[in-house]
Amino acid sequence: MISIRHVTKRFGRTAAVNDVSLDIEPGDAVALWGTNGAGKTTLIRCVLGLFRFQGQIRVDDFDVARQGKLARARIGYVPQELGFYDDLGVAEAVALFARLKGVRSVYTPDILGRVGLTGHEHKRIRELSGGMKQRLALAIALLGDPPVLVLDEVTASLDACGREEFVSLLSGLARGGRSLLFASHRIEEVTALAQRVITLDKGKVTAEI
Repeated sequence: MISIRHVTKRFGRTAAVNDVSLDIEPGDAVALWGTNGAGKTTLIRCVLGLFRFQGQIRVDDFDVARQGKLARARIGYVPQELGFYDDLGVAEAVALFARLKGVRSVYTPDILGRVGLTGHEHKRIRELSGGMKQRLALAIALLGDPPVLVLDEVTASLDACGREEFVSLLSGLARGGRSLLFASHRIEEVTALAQRVITLDKGKVTAEI
């Protein structure tokens, strides 16, 4: 589903990602583990085609560097930092992002129900808690039913209760057959979600468990 081959990304003389290779199969759940600055987010942004890089990344057999739009269409992405218009309603946000993603048929109650936001469709985004905003971001990532979910430290801003609820939600989605690639430095998330753990240090893979 995702094939990463000898990927290197440099910022000046510094290699933020250094000759990384790994495969993520359909239904696989892979955690990128490491301290801040280990290269987790940089590798994710390479997978998304947001950074130019050396090497090759393929998503569902589409080359990220040459067929970026097709590759990204296979990915649902939830970032660490959310960027919503707070005055939008929840249902309006789903409809807006569906149009931006080119998803023609969306049944909003079903999308929101999958992430535990049933009954909140008429709220403004500014009225949502941090955990609810993350659920909305996940709902938007699931638009178009992508086979791959990519998440970058998505529970970093949540309290303990919010983290537990969100991880439980992700666990259910992972069991549904999607491939999952996520960055985390929280052991409870990795234990709950990951089938494999890739440890990064200074941009290099140092271990795979």
